[in-house]
Amino acid sequence: MTTDNGLGLITTVKDLHDYLITAMVIEHATIPPYMTALYSLKPGKNLEAAHIIRQVVVEEMLHLTLVANVFNAVGGNMKSTLTHPDFIPQYPTNLPTGSTDFEVNLSPFSIDTVHTFLNIERAYEVPEDTPIVDARPLQNSLLRILGTNSPYPFYSIGLFYAEIIRGLNALYRQMGNALFCGKRERQITPEYYYNGGGEIIEVTDLRSAIRALKVIQEQGEGSRTGAIYDAEREMGHYFRFQQLELGQFYVVNKDEPELSDQPDHPTGPCFEVDWDAVYPLKINAKLSDYHPEDSELYLAAKEFQTSYSKFLAEIEYSFNGHRKHLIPAVGRMFVLKEQATNLIRNPIPGMNGVNAAPVFRLD
Repeated sequence: MTTDNGLGLITTVKDLHDYLITAMVIEHATIPPYMTALYSLKPGKNLEAAHIIRQVVVEEMLHLTLVANVFNAVGGNMKSTLTHPDFIPQYPTNLPTGSTDFEVNLSPFSIDTVHTFLNIERAYEVPEDTPIVDARPLQNSLLRILGTNSPYPFYSIGLFYAEIIRGLNALYRQMGNALFCGKRERQITPEYYYNGGGEIIEVTDLRSAIRALKVIQEQGEGSRTGAIYDAEREMGHYFRFQQLELGQFYVVNKDEPELSDQPDHPTGPCFEVDWDAVYPLKINAKLSDYHPEDSELYLAAKEFQTSYSKFLAEIEYSFNGHRKHLIPAVGRMFVLKEQATNLIRNPIPGMNGVNAAPVFRLD
């Protein structure tokens, strides 16, 4: 267990709630970029890329649900989180981890887009007895909460979760089981989950909370430096995306995982990536790109945006004690794909060679 060495930024339950809200913002912030790249692939082309991106989107939904379980377990108030006006970021954006060395766009599938995905899922390890971020003010202040910038630059999403785990350990030493005061009926358990992307974990104590956060860390980056797989012997997101860059599959030996491929050295079958078999979508599309307001494209983009907002509202409602609604809420993603298809095959008038793209947030 982490020692209480004064390195943690999370010193109160309020701090913990703030970090967990930001974790939900982070997990969601990856979903529109991944969905946009997936939608941009032309039918019947780049099947490997479509499969990889689709798998990752499903697992990001799992991550969002796991964070919600931890948040609810420690007494968080789910109301007006996913439905907050700034929950959906304005793209281009930096991730809410505070790192500013790359931006995330809503862009079609391309080698540059894949490089951005690799940056999102990158890994870095910090020893337990050292700070996770470089700049640590003498007094703690709130991390980014829906619209403000983080004063702490976490290099990776995994390090952000390492900070939360440190905070959970420190607060548990102060409070014991009283930390986990949330209502159990707000937990998303397997019977209420859609059985995609991995195992859902009910959070009731320190052990299950850390286990849930470790799943998120490992699915993104792999289990540790030097391994491409997580604790379930499934490939981490970083290495799944790297296969697209390298044009070759990694091999994970689930029976003897230590015999799996090493990072940067896949040995599986090669495959072709057709970077041109992609619709030329408008990057970071906004509703204002589709005027006039009575045009077919404007109405289709507005329909998608309304549906996406309703999708998030239904997810929040499910997390807030109405868990039987989660499976039908997630099923709305299939409707979103159909609505996106109505957009992406249409050129935008006045923009030569540029097609319409989904709009996730109002201007």
